[in-house]
Amino acid sequence: MVITEVRSQDTLTVMSYNVLNYGDGCQGSNSTLHAYLRTIVRFANPDLLGLVKVENTPVSTQGFADSINTYALNAVFPNRFNHCTYTDVAGDTKTSLLYYNTNKLVFLSVKTIVADISDFNLYKFYYKNDPNLATTNDTTFLYVILNHTQSGTSSTSRDLQMSQVSSAIQAKFKHLPNMIDMGDFNLHSTAEAGYQTLVAPSDTNYRFYDTPFYPDQVISYPALWESNPTPYAKYMTTSTRLSATAPNPCGTSGGAKDWFDHILISPWIVQNANYVSYIPNSYRTIGNDGHRLGISENDSSTVKNTSAPANVVEALYQFSNKYPIMLKLILSPNATGTSPADPDKSSVTAIENSTLENALAVENPVGDELSIIIQEQLLQQPAKLKLYDAYGREIKSMDLFLTNSLVQVPVQLASGIYLLTLQTSQGIYQTSLLKE
Repeated sequence: MVITEVRSQDTLTVMSYNVLNYGDGCQGSNSTLHAYLRTIVRFANPDLLGLVKVENTPVSTQGFADSINTYALNAVFPNRFNHCTYTDVAGDTKTSLLYYNTNKLVFLSVKTIVADISDFNLYKFYYKNDPNLATTNDTTFLYVILNHTQSGTSSTSRDLQMSQVSSAIQAKFKHLPNMIDMGDFNLHSTAEAGYQTLVAPSDTNYRFYDTPFYPDQVISYPALWESNPTPYAKYMTTSTRLSATAPNPCGTSGGAKDWFDHILISPWIVQNANYVSYIPNSYRTIGNDGHRLGISENDSSTVKNTSAPANVVEALYQFSNKYPIMLKLILSPNATGTSPADPDKSSVTAIENSTLENALAVENPVGDELSIIIQEQLLQQPAKLKLYDAYGREIKSMDLFLTNSLVQVPVQLASGIYLLTLQTSQGIYQTSLLKE
């Protein structure tokens, strides 16, 4: 397989990984697991890293997210990674965490669009390294949905979850923007109704593409890998292990023959309609050489696994019973200052927070004053306001006390995109701002 990459343009490596209760001790100590993840991340070199099935202990998960940053990710690539805002609306015992390359992306907001057993979050970023950004003030946005659907033989629960995600997207957007929907979908075949709501919806404005099927066209629908895994051998993600007891009793066994995870992309990305495009044939299952059906990832008795260095293969085997998946995108510069309008239906930008989604709103576009509408549950408490420009530089910081339902802050801003954060005792609220 030949991967074509345009080196004169910036790339974004997107990686999704079910990390099997990372943090609960079943797989080993956190220090041991951090070391395995360092090896994996050094090899994969991701810019967006979605971790699902992280052990969720509400008192300490945010601290654990930071420790992953410190001891695994930034230990390999110093000062590269940060994680998006933690949510737990559903109160699940597992959580999903999204990490991003701060040298390429600015995180704008997170919104829990579905809270059904677990949180299904919509994250919004923009690309900060466009050399024309200061001139054009035309920002390229990227949306990411990170999900972990319900497992099990019956698809009823995950069908509902995926259909709810599809409905939430349709309620928010006129059509799909630059958007990725990725994670562990727990599918047993492509015939499941929930998956079909994403890749074959009745309204084609909201159709996602699963890249091995299209645009790569290396496999085709219908795909029934549970009954016939051979045609999909190199894409299977469950399991890295043949045994149910080695290297530990956590997770499923049987070798890579049960199902594979997915990174779905929107038509805009397939068609390069708005400065983000998919690199053909870049989708792959990391560490799966296509010869792992019914054997462990590190088993060399039949065929030695040369899809990754030996230490990476071993780290993948030890770290999780799931193989990670990845693809690459091209981020193109916008020299003209024009781009398709963002299809968000919102006329007022609500600050998107999982627990108090509508507690704040900001009037957009911004004039000579920043007008913030405060709901009752946030009144009579202190807050810290910060404003950042399109390059992530802090341009304003001030302390507030929220006594009134309307807060107006004088600002002198040049035309462009900005990021507002407001930190209160109930959380950090973020949104993007436009100055025309």
